[in-house]
Amino acid sequence: MMGELALRYPPNSLLVSTGTYEGSAASDARFPQTIDRVGIRATRLRTLNGLALWTWRAAALAGRHQPGFVWCSELKPAGYPARGLSVRYHLPVGIFLHGTELLLLDAKARASVFKRATSRMLCRHAATMIANSRWTADLARQLLESLGLPEVAARVRVVHLGTEPSHFRPGLDTAAVRRRYGIEGGPWLLTVARLEWHKGIDTMIRALPAVRAVHPGARYLVAGAGDRRADLERIVAETRVGDAVRFLGAVSDEDLPAIYNCADLYVGPSRRHDLLAEGFGISLVEASASGLAVVGGRSAGVPDAVREGETGILVDSEDPAAVAAGVNELLGDPDRRARLGAAGRRAVETYYNWDRFARDVRDIETEIRSSVRPQQPLAAPARGAR
Repeated sequence: MMGELALRYPPNSLLVSTGTYEGSAASDARFPQTIDRVGIRATRLRTLNGLALWTWRAAALAGRHQPGFVWCSELKPAGYPARGLSVRYHLPVGIFLHGTELLLLDAKARASVFKRATSRMLCRHAATMIANSRWTADLARQLLESLGLPEVAARVRVVHLGTEPSHFRPGLDTAAVRRRYGIEGGPWLLTVARLEWHKGIDTMIRALPAVRAVHPGARYLVAGAGDRRADLERIVAETRVGDAVRFLGAVSDEDLPAIYNCADLYVGPSRRHDLLAEGFGISLVEASASGLAVVGGRSAGVPDAVREGETGILVDSEDPAAVAAGVNELLGDPDRRARLGAAGRRAVETYYNWDRFARDVRDIETEIRSSVRPQQPLAAPARGAR
């Protein structure tokens, strides 16, 4: 998200502060901004040493470049150096909110006086908070109210995420990826997600026998890696649909658009699981960009990414029978599937795209700093430009 934002800010108007990644030096060249890599791997920015180094480095950059605004990619860990800039240089800070981190923060704040104080410290200086969905925004407002920060709660805004419609699009040649991944026959259902419980992949696997009872050729592709693969494979064995489920593992950015084009229907049955939920669901709009109808879970932020009855349908993602019914409904109606897919493509072209997202973000920044002399904004992403 932050990388897409950096690509769309005017050239040389954004200073990006982030950690290092393997190959990051080569990837930096594609961004029209100055990218300053803290001398530590991005995965270690959450450590005490990492936070101290990042906070010191961000302060040095601010002193040298005199920025006028700070965009913070997430509350933790980027909120710590961003808070330091707010206190030391009186800079307005905008914080992006994603959803799941708020569930975790709320649980910790309720259990610990220290965590509650830390949460207040990170949030109280925010000039704005940008939520990726209405669900995330409501969650943020409730949390901020509970922290005694109603004035910050009033500053929460919703800016939906998007994708790149020139990258994800229908009509791509799928021959190479079909050979590479052995994607034959069908119809194919698809989920692109980390292998985590809240993504609802287990629910779709349990729904598959009822789908195949109506559509015997139906098969299920799962693109993504994660810690739950062994658990999901056990569920495949339990439901006896082994030959109908294909785990593709991590799929490259180059192959992913064609993978979407191999599918007949996208399934995103995300649900709340413990402290995990889907704040928005970029894969849902990637599927729409690719011309696929979507069956999504009526849970958390998914209804903001799937326009019910227009780009897809929403179902009870806790119930395999409800998921199966939704899938069967659309597999059995190719004309409706095509209409939903075409409408999804139009929605991405006109709204769910990174160009619109960047315009909305820049408009909010302009509004907030309208009384401040124009200066260069400083972005502080933990996982921004790579």
